[in-house]
Amino acid sequence: MNAPAPSPPKASIDRVAADAARLGLAIDIRRMDASTRTAADAAAAAGCDVAQIVKSLVFASGEGLILVLVSGAHNADLAAVSARIGRPLDRCDARRVRDVTGFAIGGVAPIGHLTPLPVVMDEALLVFPVVWCAAGRPDSIFSVDPSALRDALGATVVPVGPH
Repeated sequence: MNAPAPSPPKASIDRVAADAARLGLAIDIRRMDASTRTAADAAAAAGCDVAQIVKSLVFASGEGLILVLVSGAHNADLAAVSARIGRPLDRCDARRVRDVTGFAIGGVAPIGHLTPLPVVMDEALLVFPVVWCAAGRPDSIFSVDPSALRDALGATVVPVGPH
């Protein structure tokens, strides 16, 4: 008889760590003394350029959701991204984001979601050797090689910001 699959860790930051291990991603999670909710806050805490911050944005797309990983230096142009990926994108309410990902807005990580989502990644993130992502808490971030993150998530890479 097969043993039941282990249940995912309950704490958000633990889910991020467990999913990184499952995906074979080498990450460095750091709890900061200050908030990392905004790209500017996270960049200040990490000591990096705001462009190296990964904003994990969840949008509605038809009946499902899609995760868009955007450089902290960019705003996601929904019409342009929708055209590039061939799927309409609309804003998603905070409750649905939390229910599907397990994360509150301001701490949505690109990994460790309760429900797997298709991923689109801003090509601007790939110019850096290291980027910083939310780690599931408003005071925690992790560093990762953006190419490894792209590969682990099977992300579609597109220009997201102004071009």
